[in-house]
Amino acid sequence: HVQLVESGGGLVQAVGSLRLSCAASGRRFSSSTMVWFRRAPGKVREFVAAIIWSGGSTYYADSGKGRFTISRDNAKNTVYLQMNSLKPEDTAVYDCAAAVVVRTNPRLGEEYDYWGQGTQVTVSS
Repeated sequence: HVQLVESGGGLVQAVGSLRLSCAASGRRFSSSTMVWFRRAPGKVREFVAAIIWSGGSTYYADSGKGRFTISRDNAKNTVYLQMNSLKPEDTAVYDCAAAVVVRTNPRLGEEYDYWGQGTQVTVSS
């Protein structure tokens, strides 16, 4: 059993900041890549950021470049998404996911084996 638990969402004003956390637990947990997606109201899920566990290489969507930072804590099996200069268009449910191995493209949701329950981020104007 593998569980991903997200936290850190909330309501903030524009230009404010939030840090999301995704903690992985469970026996025999192994992941090569962890990722954040988001689901805005009425829109399809979109890629936000990914990190390769070994080595720490990162990928970002254009929407978050320069504002968002993904990082990891190996000892805690936790991935973070630091979001600065938030905009109303960042409002969404943010989902954490993990892949044992990414075969093709870390920006694709179908690559991931485990998903968290999501955490709501609301940015007011």
